[in-house]
Amino acid sequence: MLVLIGFLISLLTIPGVVVHEFAHKKACDAMGVPVVDVAYFRLGTPAGYVTHREPDRYRESFVVSVAPFAFNTAIAFCLFVALAVVVRSSGALAGGIGPGMTLPGEEIVATTVALGWLGFSIGSQAFPSTGDARTLWNRTRSEWRRSPSVLFGIPFVIAIYVANLLSWFFLDTLYAIGLLALASWLTLSLGL
Repeated sequence: MLVLIGFLISLLTIPGVVVHEFAHKKACDAMGVPVVDVAYFRLGTPAGYVTHREPDRYRESFVVSVAPFAFNTAIAFCLFVALAVVVRSSGALAGGIGPGMTLPGEEIVATTVALGWLGFSIGSQAFPSTGDARTLWNRTRSEWRRSPSVLFGIPFVIAIYVANLLSWFFLDTLYAIGLLALASWLTLSLGL
């Protein structure tokens, strides 16, 4: 049963995995790190990956490792803002729930579902993997004597490990819901 649930979650979060791996790939390109192989999505473990050469500098490793968090968060947040704008402009929130309530049209419902699904999928795949944390940790351990500034990366390594550990308790899901709540609150507060 758990295998089936995991398979369904993999299918539902395909856009998030694709965006996550795209962020890794683009970070490699931006940092000049040669990419060997890319799988934006596949049915297996891992669901996607980017294999690249070892970056020359710690900064490059750091950017490649944390790029999905920044990129997925930004994309999911923008999608959730768009979702809040669509829901607000549809008038669905104006009359409240009751017998006189008018339902939004099919286009509004389809747009709402699409924006919600994409935002949730992309937001829930924002956290870097333990492999990314391991890469940063190994680089930190090997370079801290020559360049003590790499020690500033340790809190990020810890945060990645903790986030991956807590994903067993659906932290990734709660993160996406938190992005939705923040985007909705911001959109409604600003009157967009």
